[in-house]
Amino acid sequence: MKKIANFALSSLCVAMLAACSGDDGKDGADGAPGVSGESGVSTYVTEKDVVVTNAQHAYAVYADSLIAAKQLKNVIEQFVAEPSEANFSAAKNAWLDAREPYGQSEVYRFREGPIDNLTRDDNGNPVLVAEEGPEGAINAWPLAEALIDYTIDMDGAQLPENPASLPVGGNIIADLAEFPDITKALLAEQFERGDDEANVTSGYHAIEFLLWGQDLNADGSYTPNRDYSAGYRKVNDYYTAASGMGECTSGADNVVDSVICERRGDYLIAAADLLIDDLQGVVDAWTPGSGFHYVEFTKDENVKASLAKILEGMGRLSFGELAGERMSIALRTDSQEDEHSCFSDNTHRDIFLNAKGIQNAFNGAYQRMDGETLEGASIYDLLVVDGSHELANELRAAIEDTMAKAAVIDTNAKLGYSFDVQIQNADLKQPVTHTIEALKSQTQVIKQAIEALEVTTGDLEQDTDEFGS
Repeated sequence: MKKIANFALSSLCVAMLAACSGDDGKDGADGAPGVSGESGVSTYVTEKDVVVTNAQHAYAVYADSLIAAKQLKNVIEQFVAEPSEANFSAAKNAWLDAREPYGQSEVYRFREGPIDNLTRDDNGNPVLVAEEGPEGAINAWPLAEALIDYTIDMDGAQLPENPASLPVGGNIIADLAEFPDITKALLAEQFERGDDEANVTSGYHAIEFLLWGQDLNADGSYTPNRDYSAGYRKVNDYYTAASGMGECTSGADNVVDSVICERRGDYLIAAADLLIDDLQGVVDAWTPGSGFHYVEFTKDENVKASLAKILEGMGRLSFGELAGERMSIALRTDSQEDEHSCFSDNTHRDIFLNAKGIQNAFNGAYQRMDGETLEGASIYDLLVVDGSHELANELRAAIEDTMAKAAVIDTNAKLGYSFDVQIQNADLKQPVTHTIEALKSQTQVIKQAIEALEVTTGDLEQDTDEFGS
């Protein structure tokens, strides 16, 4: 993908060019874009420019997520073949790496796009149907881990609302009779088994659970006062007779038949395979020039509606999903099960990266995994050329304030205080609360931008009941 630079004007340049030319950011008398000097450089960024930049960056972030998922699968396959401590650590690190680009993709939700709505018609062609997309299969949480593998009973464990929805054998990995072969097709079939939304069988968090296990304390117990560690699944859970590494276990000191460890490895690989398939469909839909959604999203006649969707996605992720569902619920209930990446204790990165995705959409920028920086037309620029200079600066400041506060959560976790500990500690709760409030405030400024740019969106606050009316 080429770096988008030709039409990316800095806000300062935009303002200066507009001032020097006397252009107010609208078309000239003859309907043509205004120009400055003999160079013919446009004095303003158009709505079409912003939409194209956003679509190109959507492709880049999903493509990075796909690349990272393929790398994760390769490392998982190496681990399953040789379940050493080193390979186990490598698999966990690959999972953490895979979350970095995907976390920044969440801003492309809540806008009737491929991640939420992509499916196939009777002829196998990709189409968008409301709420039929792969997002749940990719990133649903919290999950009822008892459907996948063994769990340790503990107060507050997330179990299926309908116990009858569990396999007779207790979980998919243990039930050889009902599930003789573990494949990606099986995981897709069993997703939301028994119409229970907690029965998540695929995606990042199913893989996370199989790598880390439940987030118990160091001694394998659960107490209301958590320690700072992530899950304590032992590498022995993947020892097979073929590996010659030792006896297969399902939890500490619980030796089981080698076939269980084989099936656990099969599940990991199948889940990684399915994740790749799901991401591939989204990447294909956003591919510049050929992706069916990219083409529709960037059509001239759809530009106004597409700009509205960009802003709606930013606002709904800010308020309902991130501030409400992903942060406020966990904080209010002091619930480990309601933190996003509860097995790996990587929730601090989820929060920071989700917020970063919103900032990326506003700035028209994204840094790819290989370090390449993509820059293009931004909403900031569009507000400036529209004459809303103060609002452009106000929204920029609000987003920067959110990022600064989310960075404190991220830093505290890196200093050893994981998010599940932060929501228990009176002092560490404050940065969490401050970030929630900043996200809510940011949403109100996004509403002003929507009005200024004269686009129509849905209710930005529709996705949570956390904050009342």
